Amino acid sequence: MNRRWTLASSVAGAVVVALDGTVLTVAQPCLQRELGASLAEVQWTSTAYLVAVASLLVFAGRLGDRYGQRRVFALGMLGFGVASAGIGVAPGVGWVIGLRAFQGVFGALLQPATLGMLRAAFPPDRLATPLAVRTAAIGLAAAAGPLVGGALVTDLGWRAVFFVNVLPALVFGLPALSRPQRTPAGPRAPLDVPGAVLLAVTLCCLVHALTVRPVSWPGLAVAAVAAAVLLRHERRTASPLLSPAVTGSRATGAALGVLVVVSAALFGALFVATYVLQRRLGLDPLHSALRSLPLAVLMVVSAALCPVLLRRLAARGTTTVATALLALGVLALSAATSAPAFGCAFALLGAGFGTVMVAATQVVVRRAEVAEAGVAGGLQQTALNVGPAVGVATASTLMGTGTGPALLALAGVAALGVPLARALPGTDGEDALPGTGGERATSASDGVVSITPAADERVRDGAPAGR
Repeated sequence: MNRRWTLASSVAGAVVVALDGTVLTVAQPCLQRELGASLAEVQWTSTAYLVAVASLLVFAGRLGDRYGQRRVFALGMLGFGVASAGIGVAPGVGWVIGLRAFQGVFGALLQPATLGMLRAAFPPDRLATPLAVRTAAIGLAAAAGPLVGGALVTDLGWRAVFFVNVLPALVFGLPALSRPQRTPAGPRAPLDVPGAVLLAVTLCCLVHALTVRPVSWPGLAVAAVAAAVLLRHERRTASPLLSPAVTGSRATGAALGVLVVVSAALFGALFVATYVLQRRLGLDPLHSALRSLPLAVLMVVSAALCPVLLRRLAARGTTTVATALLALGVLALSAATSAPAFGCAFALLGAGFGTVMVAATQVVVRRAEVAEAGVAGGLQQTALNVGPAVGVATASTLMGTGTGPALLALAGVAALGVPLARALPGTDGEDALPGTGGERATSASDGVVSITPAADERVRDGAPAGR
């Protein structure tokens, strides 16, 4: 699989997942009406997916490292499409909820693989551009989702939004599955199933506790206990799921922390902004979406410009400035009363988040070896699932004090990303994979260890080269 097809597949997988979430939000009122579902049941059509996907992301990434990112991508893409088709013909809301959880399992397989394939196909110093393309595509999907979903639901009904996933699943899943792929050479490390179970319990309880209303404190307590047991297990096991090669890096930990706080601030702010636009200002969903359009536009633009900023400011400077912009956007949103003010606030949010997505993700994925790229991608995706849950939970808890105080608190959450960003690499060489001199090329003429043609083929196919 060549680099262009790998990039196209990665973008397609990310867009399918992003579009699925946005169009579902538009389709839920119609779904509730036609299936006679309660509000709690409708909420579970989202919660079941979120819990399943968040619980399994890291272990799914490990499966990609072990069996090949392209193979796991194909399985995730095809399974996602099959589950989507099943939801489209579901006879009742119970079936929809169950199939959404099933879809979440394949979404967990799919998402880390989209990043793992890029890490395997592109040299570390060229990762910023494909990551920028992927992030820009996600921004476009976020902007198009409400419009596509609204048009489909209006003309064809809520079931149509799920059938949209079937064609791209076939177009990108079947070619990835049909080409034979070599498995990694040498002995395979154990999968650490106990660690995977403990991590799944931790994340399942955490995400569920944060997504229910009100927040479940017993669920948070169970998540904390499971996390403590997980840490003890990971320290003692010979082949931990959360490898020190990935989690032991100060820069990787800081990048993941930045992703959590900025996504928490963004989605929490959007939750509050929706309330302000539709309840306080009386706008309908379409005009409310149009007010927030600058967010998607600036997210696309900033993602495209981020590789240039990374070359000039490195990850530390780029992420620090972008995080500060996002915090400023939340502050501006707290004081906005007119359409231009809302537009400026949403533009700042989009510019900050699009830049952070590329810069922080590059640190996480670039610093991981190819053999650990799936776990790194799983951690990145986990951060982007946990962060919004934290942000919306924070926003809903503070809404009783007023929208202004809630947004000020979320701006403080975003500001936490600034000191975290200071721990990111400050130079391009410092941002490189440790011990490889930047791994800038794959030829001996560049002064680094060369990769043999056979190993290079395995890397391009999404499987780690043998050592």
